[in-house]
Amino acid sequence: MDTSPWPAAVRGALADALTLLLPVDCAGCGAEDVALCALCRIALAPMIALARVPCTDVSLASALRFEGVPARVLRALKEDGRTSLAAALAPALRAAVEAVAASAEPVFVPMPTSRAAFRRRGYRVPELLARRAGLTTLRGLRLVRATADQRGLDHEGRRRNVRGSLVAAGVEGRAVVVIDDVVTTGASLGEAVRALRAGGAHVVAAVAIAATPRRHRAGGEHPDAGSIPSETAR
Repeated sequence: MDTSPWPAAVRGALADALTLLLPVDCAGCGAEDVALCALCRIALAPMIALARVPCTDVSLASALRFEGVPARVLRALKEDGRTSLAAALAPALRAAVEAVAASAEPVFVPMPTSRAAFRRRGYRVPELLARRAGLTTLRGLRLVRATADQRGLDHEGRRRNVRGSLVAAGVEGRAVVVIDDVVTTGASLGEAVRALRAGGAHVVAAVAIAATPRRHRAGGEHPDAGSIPSETAR
């Protein structure tokens, strides 16, 4: 439940305005007086990697490796309130969508944000990225129980942590693409696929802005690469 007196769109606009008015450093390299320098923008060019959501037959496309400039820019967006950076990340998300769902007409369902994370930030990161990418989203997933912080858990620990934490609504009979910001082990996406299928959806694919280096490549399941946890854990 959104308890802020300001609509999300107003909060986002105010945050973007403050980013423009106050002195900033490049989110990717720290260069002065620029929100994102030209070289760091180049570093956000999508390099699509295809894999599978663990324990499912669902294709997963990630656009960037979660390291270096992409990792720093995403952290600035997620933890420092620099929402204007979502526009620079949007082309990567669009490229990931086109890689797995170009011929479909799906509904885009973002991974849900915990109440604690929403109170802390005032915005939902996957939804913000989707809007900047021109995607119309449906809040088809809902957290029904709290989960522990995923950091420090191995892949199996993350799966147990998120199991049964999501339910889906309003998706019956619909083709769905799940959207996330950062994928580590993929355990949260696996839970999302389970919940959506239980709600009667046909899950076409999953997409993410970035994935940890060992997951940002074709192949099977990989252990946690130690990056920030997904939204469902926060």
